[in-house]
Amino acid sequence: MGFSSSLQGQASHEALLGRQDAEIKLLETMRRCLTTKVKTDREYASTISSLSSQGRKVERNEDLVGSLIAQSWKNIMESIDQTAKLIKQQADSLETKVVEHIASLHSERRRARKLYQEEQAWLNNQFQQLTDEVSRKKAEYQKNLEMYKQMRSRFEEHYIKSGRGGRKLDEVREKYQKACRKLHLTHNEYVLLLGAVTECEHDLRTYYLPSLLQRQQAIHQEFVIAWKGILQDIVKYSDFTNEKFQEIHSRMKKAVETVKPIEEYKDFIGKHKTRPASPIRFVFDENLVDDTSGKLLPNKLTVDNLTIDWLRNRLTELETSLKSTQLSRQTAQSNAENNCDSRSSLDYSQEREELRLRCQEKKLQRQAEVIRGALNELGCEELPSGCDLSMEGSFTEPTNKRSSIMDIGLLTLRKNKKLMTIIRSPFKSLPAIHYEKNRLVRAGSEGSSVPSAVDFSKLVPQRGISTFNNQKGNGNGDLMDEEWFHGVLPREEVVRLLTTEGDFLVRETTRNDECQIVLSVCWDGHKHFIVQTTPEGHFRFEGPTFPSIQELITHQLKSGLPVTSRSGAILKTPILRERWELNNDDVQLLEKIGRGNFGDVYRAVLKTCKTEVAVKTCKVTLPDEQKRKFLQEGRILKQYDHPNIVKLIGICVQKQPIMIVMELVPGGSLLTYLRKNAASITNEEQLQMCKDAAAGMCYLESKYCIHRDLAARNCLVGYESTVKISDFGMSREEEEYIVSDGMKQIPIKWTAPEALNFGKYTSLCDVWSYGVLMWEIFSRGGYPYSGLSNSQAREKIDGGYRMPAPDGTPEEIYRLMLQCWEYEPEKRPHFDQIFSVLDTLTQAYKLN
Repeated sequence: MGFSSSLQGQASHEALLGRQDAEIKLLETMRRCLTTKVKTDREYASTISSLSSQGRKVERNEDLVGSLIAQSWKNIMESIDQTAKLIKQQADSLETKVVEHIASLHSERRRARKLYQEEQAWLNNQFQQLTDEVSRKKAEYQKNLEMYKQMRSRFEEHYIKSGRGGRKLDEVREKYQKACRKLHLTHNEYVLLLGAVTECEHDLRTYYLPSLLQRQQAIHQEFVIAWKGILQDIVKYSDFTNEKFQEIHSRMKKAVETVKPIEEYKDFIGKHKTRPASPIRFVFDENLVDDTSGKLLPNKLTVDNLTIDWLRNRLTELETSLKSTQLSRQTAQSNAENNCDSRSSLDYSQEREELRLRCQEKKLQRQAEVIRGALNELGCEELPSGCDLSMEGSFTEPTNKRSSIMDIGLLTLRKNKKLMTIIRSPFKSLPAIHYEKNRLVRAGSEGSSVPSAVDFSKLVPQRGISTFNNQKGNGNGDLMDEEWFHGVLPREEVVRLLTTEGDFLVRETTRNDECQIVLSVCWDGHKHFIVQTTPEGHFRFEGPTFPSIQELITHQLKSGLPVTSRSGAILKTPILRERWELNNDDVQLLEKIGRGNFGDVYRAVLKTCKTEVAVKTCKVTLPDEQKRKFLQEGRILKQYDHPNIVKLIGICVQKQPIMIVMELVPGGSLLTYLRKNAASITNEEQLQMCKDAAAGMCYLESKYCIHRDLAARNCLVGYESTVKISDFGMSREEEEYIVSDGMKQIPIKWTAPEALNFGKYTSLCDVWSYGVLMWEIFSRGGYPYSGLSNSQAREKIDGGYRMPAPDGTPEEIYRLMLQCWEYEPEKRPHFDQIFSVLDTLTQAYKLN
């Protein structure tokens, strides 16, 4: 069973065309998905490569010399970096050997379908021509037959009327004979034609059509073979279990196996070995009793009529306290035995309690023994002058007694050398730790605060770590200090931040000219709750009221109760402000220096570091959708770091107006700079400007960012005439972007034809714009397509017109411009190729 014998009908032909269309669509889907896979694999490789670089930058590395853990970690990070390189290699291979092969196969498949359709159409046309030819001859036959019948009837009629003679009869006879001859000739032609077309139809049907279908089957099978090879390559370059990866994983396992706990601190101990700590000696200060005329003696209890009753009462108190302490200690020992297996080795609370009770018991025992011994020595009513009470000796125990005490209820401590050190110095207080706002404070055992404190305010907030303000606030006055308060961040941006069930943040919004505080939660989608205010000025949702919003949010988080019973939303993880979210009050606007699509641009200064910056503001009256588009530039810029890309410092969304804070580039707009310095700019400077812009665009292309508005007016000139790409308001982080909202505000004369005609943007559209930017640089700020309207320029470009080279432009540069202006996008160079050409030309100019 094959194409030639089974697919000869018209329905089969239509089905085969449909199958070919489906296969072409499948190839397009495969190419699109694999292109995305290549992109994501490269991003993944870049991310883990960056991760490994960070992992190798260990703080205080000099203190880890000789550490097997540190060496193992370093080896693992190097292996992870090698893994990243392998993943990138596979992604590159997938692009060059699979994606390109698919593109080629797609092109061949379309061509084969077109040829088959043309052949099938030709064949159908041949059958139709044969049918039409027979139909025409048959119609001619019928026409001549009618004429013959008519002439015969007229001849018979005249013959009967006029007999056997006469001129009229001869004329009729002649016409009759002529019609008869014509009919016979047509009959013969018809007979011959039927035989000929029968043979032709037989050849077309039994030879050509099966041959065409057989060739199609062979072509399809060849495509399937090539397709199978592509799928095998996909499997090959998506395999993370091959020998190279296994070899890296094996090295990582060996790196871990080198870690031996018994040897980890060997070098450290040898380097930092010290003598055991000397015991603290508590000595009676004899100067205290110098003026007592010998009535009070150092290290001796004074037992006399002034102290006897106090000593007896004190002994009673000590015995009562001792019994209570012993009972508490027995209970603690019992709990320790029950929880010994389940208790974490890092949980010192129970050990600390056991130690406190033990020390308390020993103090009470010693004091009771000394008082008891002093009272027993009286023996009669006469009071001796005193009884020895050596403070040093009061904590000196016989060896066997010490051992017995150590064996009571402190079995877990014997296994912990750190805790044994604490036991040997039992009177060193173990400080408690508590939080104040943005500060971690260590307090003494009596609750007094230790002066040292760690300031967390400068640390970058991490996702999921809460720094709730425990101080009461009035309304939203203190909300600015809370890391989970995001100011007037637009709702669309809020939705982007809340990704996991239970994520939440607090923001401010305006409804009907009234400022409201909103709690936004990721829960079965995204839910937004307005904080209700009571007549007393307290705050609530459905439950109890609180004097501050901070306490309300803390209650919701700690209680685990739903915000509202209907929503069921439970707060789990506060989403803290990102490190680039600045406080509006930290920015002081100085002077207006420009105007953008969303608001004014100012020169400003950061109060915290006295640094001058450029600030873009967003009009307060704009809707949230426009504010989201405004913030898009900041969201794109925050992840880029390149000397030829303007740097983002942060965004201000704590209150209106929303602002984007960027580095202040002193030279201003490249277009203005070119026009002001037109007389003094040299070719070498122009080349360097083009090279700077190409370097920045090469970086953006590697990040899959399409600028969409590259022009001299959107570039800035920094120190030493360095060019920086700016104005990312129209940018998109996509490999391909299709405009869906019309062509409003599109810079027509800088935009590639495919973007204007089809709304399709790629990085190669930026290459076209870059060609216009080069023209602007070498024309020293000229206006492209001068004298032509936008529509006229579009029409001329589609017709093949390209701008002439500006005066003084090197031939190589104009040739590069023309390459950037190739009508077909795939014929244009990529930015890495452009940069390479410009780098070579720059070096050549320097040598000359």
